[in-house]
Amino acid sequence: MAFEKNSFLTAKKVVLNKGELSVECNVATGANCIKILTVQVDACVQNQEVLDKMVTFAGVVDVRVVFMTGEGEICTVNSSCPYSSKFEGEQIAQNACALINVDVIDATSEIVGDENVRVNVILSQSGFVVSNQENLSLRCDDDDVCYQNEEVDIVKYIGCGKDSMISESDINLRDNIKKILLTESKAMVKSAEAGANYVTVSGDVISRVLYVSENDKFESGYIYDTFKQEVELAGTTRDSSVEGYASICQEGVVAEVVQDEKGGKLVVKVPINFNVFAYENTTISTVKDLYSTKADVNITMNSFEMTSLCDAEIVEGKIEGSLTIDEDKPRVDKLLFSGANKVSVTNNYIKDGEIFIEGIAQTTVVYLNDETSSLYSVVIDVPFVISDKTKCGENASLSIRAIVTDADVVVKKGRELIYDAKIKAAVNCCKQLNGGVISEASFGEEYQEKNYAMEVIFARAGKELWDVAKGAHVKEEVILAQNPEVTFPVEKDTPLVLFYQRTQL
Repeated sequence: MAFEKNSFLTAKKVVLNKGELSVECNVATGANCIKILTVQVDACVQNQEVLDKMVTFAGVVDVRVVFMTGEGEICTVNSSCPYSSKFEGEQIAQNACALINVDVIDATSEIVGDENVRVNVILSQSGFVVSNQENLSLRCDDDDVCYQNEEVDIVKYIGCGKDSMISESDINLRDNIKKILLTESKAMVKSAEAGANYVTVSGDVISRVLYVSENDKFESGYIYDTFKQEVELAGTTRDSSVEGYASICQEGVVAEVVQDEKGGKLVVKVPINFNVFAYENTTISTVKDLYSTKADVNITMNSFEMTSLCDAEIVEGKIEGSLTIDEDKPRVDKLLFSGANKVSVTNNYIKDGEIFIEGIAQTTVVYLNDETSSLYSVVIDVPFVISDKTKCGENASLSIRAIVTDADVVVKKGRELIYDAKIKAAVNCCKQLNGGVISEASFGEEYQEKNYAMEVIFARAGKELWDVAKGAHVKEEVILAQNPEVTFPVEKDTPLVLFYQRTQL
């Protein structure tokens, strides 16, 4: 057969349509709850399955409620409630790998009875799937068909890998801890590097611990640590392009006080889950152009898409804002603590070589009012914009995960709360590339047999040998053999002589 169909694979990353889901969590406090001070809510994905045109996933919402009992004691209760959801889309392939992100948009709470708290949570779901898509190309083995090959750069998807580790870090204590109220842990991948059948991910893990000291003071501190983990992934080499992501299921975070001969220290154990994705930049040979010396050829072109990674980047910045408490609300006489810190990215864009990340930082502040001798809480929402130079193009697709690395709240004149924080955002960037190859060809009408022994044709100035031969329906070597004095491309209009062998009747 003159023409055969070949195929080649290219990586295709599809961003999943964002959505929202609601989860109701009922938390048993185990004590008489008279006031909710703060509610920390985190969500994680525990399992997922990619089906044809669908991704299903499930996980837990981790809720930590800090509340006051009827006896004036401040307590914390932890609870987890399950959720499940899905994505649907025509571009979701059954053999794809998926990365699912679930973030907390909002959470409201209320006391139900004496010993129960109901927390209504709104989650956002986002993510992507990546797989190889098959594209058609052409191969030819007919002696009467002339063709040109070209080298085409493509990106193939190698695969995905998963792993986990427990990061253990500690700090020495100045005061003994009476009770730990809240532990907030976040992890971020700062770099991912490929090796022989593995990917190394490195980054930061940050934990903030809120506790009550033996002097009944509310204290908080940050514990900063780094991680480095090798994730097995068959097929990768040092030249592979890779991206890595880290996530934490908050219900598995453990904070404890350890006493030894040197004194006390606070130890935090954080389980970190990793997802890595790898791509191969390679070159294939395809048919660029073809013609037949015997007949017309009908050509079909195939366009294809592929995803190419850009280098991951880290954007850092500061968040500053304030909240003025209404006059009809109790004033702040003493700040006790803040908790339930979180940051949400609401928008991002690239302009003039700079990336802009917009979002909202949030924390809950608990304070004392002397006049009423009561505790109150108020939520601070601070919009922010951070930016930095970027190598990503304006049409790039961005995946951004942001964490607060330090946050502080102070009070000014009893009614203004000043929020100050540092933020880091990990930016994973990719771009969609397009290409085209000949995917199909078929013979049309045959050329009439020439009934003359010689022909003179003219090669226009600048014409290449291929173009002249294709127009004359002869092989390139025929023109070269019969016109040895001519070099291509021709500098001026040049006559060429072609001799034909006539069939004897």
